Amino acid sequence: MEDKILNITVLFSIIIGAIIVYFFVSIIRYHRRYMKLQRERIFAEITIRENERKRISGDLHDSLGPLLSAVKLNISGVDVTHPQDREVLEKTARYLDEIIGSMRRISHDLLPNTLERQGLVEAIREFISQVGHKQALNIQLYVVKEIQVPKEKEIHIFRMIQEIVHNTLKHAQAANLQIGLSEENGHLLFLAKDDGKGFDKEKVQDGSNGLGLRSLESRCEILNGVLSLESKPGAGTNYFIKIPVG
Repeated sequence: MEDKILNITVLFSIIIGAIIVYFFVSIIRYHRRYMKLQRERIFAEITIRENERKRISGDLHDSLGPLLSAVKLNISGVDVTHPQDREVLEKTARYLDEIIGSMRRISHDLLPNTLERQGLVEAIREFISQVGHKQALNIQLYVVKEIQVPKEKEIHIFRMIQEIVHNTLKHAQAANLQIGLSEENGHLLFLAKDDGKGFDKEKVQDGSNGLGLRSLESRCEILNGVLSLESKPGAGTNYFIKIPVG
C-alpha cells in the first residue's frame, strides 16, 4: 500500500513538474517570439523612414534643384533698364540663392551624398565639420583602425552618431565631445565621451523623451548590437556601442 502511494506521489510530482517546465518553456518561447516581432516591426518602421528620406532627398536634389537653378538663370537673363526693376530682380536672385542653399542642406541632412559615395567614415567627418562651423562644440574624431561596414548598416550607424551629437548639443552643455571608432574581431566599436553636465540615467530612461535614447536602442537592437551608457550629474556622458559587422 505504501509503495502504491509512493508511486502515485512520484507520478503526480513528475506530472506537476512537467506542467511547470512546459509553462516556463512556453513563456520563454512566447517572449522570444514577441521580441522577434518587435525587432521586425522596429526594423520595418526605420527602413520605411529611411526609404522615405532617400526619396525626398532625391526629389529635392534631382527635380526641384535644377528647376530653381533654371528659374534663377532665366531671371539673370532678363534685361531691364529701370533701377527699381533691376533691384527687384537682384533681390529675387538672392532669395533664390538662399532657397537653393536651404534645399541642398535639407537634402544633405535627409541623406548625405558622401555616405553613398565615400562611405561611413568620410560622411562622419563631413557631418562633424558642418556641426563645428555652426556650434560651439569641439568634436574630435579618432579612427583607430580601418573600418569596413556593410552598406545596409552604414546608414543606421551614421544616424546613431547624429543622434549622439544632437543630444550633446541639445542637452549636455558640453564644450568637448570625443568620438572613437575601431573594428575588432568582426565588430565595430564606437565610443563617445563628452564633458557636459551629465544626467541621472535611470530617471531619463524612465521619462517620456529619453533624450533620444530609445532611437539609439532601437537601431542597436536591429543591428544585433549592444549599447552601454554611463552618466551622472556633473560627470559628463559616455556612450559605448558594439555592433557586429563581419
